[in-house]
Amino acid sequence: IAATTSTTQAFTTSTSNNVRTQTSLNMGLFDGVKDAFGSSGMGDLTTERETPIDRWMGWNTKADAEQGSVSKAPSDFIDSMDEKNYIPVNLPKPMGIVFEENDSEFGGIFVLEINEGSNAETEGTVRPGDQLVAVGTKKVSGLAFEEALGAIIESSEEQTKLVFFRGPSKFLYGPAGASAEWLDEFVGAAKVESTA
Repeated sequence: IAATTSTTQAFTTSTSNNVRTQTSLNMGLFDGVKDAFGSSGMGDLTTERETPIDRWMGWNTKADAEQGSVSKAPSDFIDSMDEKNYIPVNLPKPMGIVFEENDSEFGGIFVLEINEGSNAETEGTVRPGDQLVAVGTKKVSGLAFEEALGAIIESSEEQTKLVFFRGPSKFLYGPAGASAEWLDEFVGAAKVESTA
């Protein structure tokens, strides 16, 4: 009884008339839970309170329209698995194309510039920034500079067929890039029709 009385006294106030009136404890462990979470325990989440667990469980604060825009492709995205983004060209040597190696992160080579008055300039298809993907039927995407350029040098055809991806290296080789299997099939099946 003594323990009950002392615990009860912690939650009550006594008056001079020896009448006990009960008051609530203002610093309890669960005080304010209903205010924070609502009466159901799951009030509206605000962006200040949203955690990765909330997003994982689907308790997002963002509207569906906003979520759709998060996964949208960048405005400058070029699909490396769309055949229309590949440019074939047949050029005689010397072509007049200056190639540069991509960052070591990606490998491969791209057109840095086209020499004035060259066969490539006269033909008019190749542009600076084009990524070299294939020489003839040999896939050269992702190869080191010497290997990719070596495929052009070794070509014995009167006109060498080159296939370029028209877009930046991040879309050809990055996470959104074409798979090696797709490129192998694309180059091996000779799906790109050569220009005259």
